[in-house]
Amino acid sequence: MNKLTPRYPIYVISKGRYERCLTAKFLMRDKVAFRLVVEPQEEEFYRKEFGDHVLVLPFSNLGLGGIPARNWVWEHSIGCGHKRHWILDDNIYRTLRRYKSFRVSCNSSIAFSAIEDFTDRYENIAINGMNYSMFVPDKKKITPFFLNCHVYSCLLILNSLPYRWRGRYNEDTDLCLQVLSGGYCTVLTNAFMVVKIQTMTMKGGNSDQLYKSDGRLKMSRSLERCWPYVVSTTRRFKRPQHAIKDCWKRFDTPLIRRKDIDWDNLPNVNDYGMELTQQKEIKSPFLKSLIEESRAKD
Repeated sequence: MNKLTPRYPIYVISKGRYERCLTAKFLMRDKVAFRLVVEPQEEEFYRKEFGDHVLVLPFSNLGLGGIPARNWVWEHSIGCGHKRHWILDDNIYRTLRRYKSFRVSCNSSIAFSAIEDFTDRYENIAINGMNYSMFVPDKKKITPFFLNCHVYSCLLILNSLPYRWRGRYNEDTDLCLQVLSGGYCTVLTNAFMVVKIQTMTMKGGNSDQLYKSDGRLKMSRSLERCWPYVVSTTRRFKRPQHAIKDCWKRFDTPLIRRKDIDWDNLPNVNDYGMELTQQKEIKSPFLKSLIEESRAKD
């Protein structure tokens, strides 16, 4: 398998999880360069675990969740001369590739690189990112990506956007609504996915500040106040939850191809050097057949 290097910087924001920063651990395992962004009072603890990957914020305990850190990362990326930047939550522990309707583990450097290549072929993609694996089940017909919807937890953001992270709650939904209302596109990639720990089930982060007591209701109501004609507050999974009117379908801006790319000469298939290999016992007859087919090609 070829080793690819993502062209855009990868930032992981973390707080109170120096012993269990899953995203940093899996990126180190995949040998992918990244910066782990932490508050100064926790620098010593994070450096003990992650060494030179640590990047220290110039502030701490602002009581606004991760918003100040996210905007600081944005400006840091611009200051380093980058066109886009990746920003990841700290509770992701691996990436998957969708292969013939099955989810298969893959090195994250390939996932980042493939999404970067796709994104840079278009003029108007503001945000791209990987879907959660739980929303891309095996054996289901799902398109390689969803256009103009919510992107969360693992985002590739265009630095030249006139918008920024804001508020205190549902910041990813709010940012996506900002860019979609401005005529840009968002892309939620299904061809590659992230696997992450469910929100509020892992100690640390901003869970205590944001989700305790009636935090869920406050989150929904705050987003509804920002977007009164787009967002409503409802109940899902026995808890308050925001809902987007028409499930994002009102945002219909098409992708605009770059005119300086020879689209007719792009490869029909690019596997980025990936090879299908068996890592554990396989029970599915179909997966066994894929392994056998892959071995026959070698």
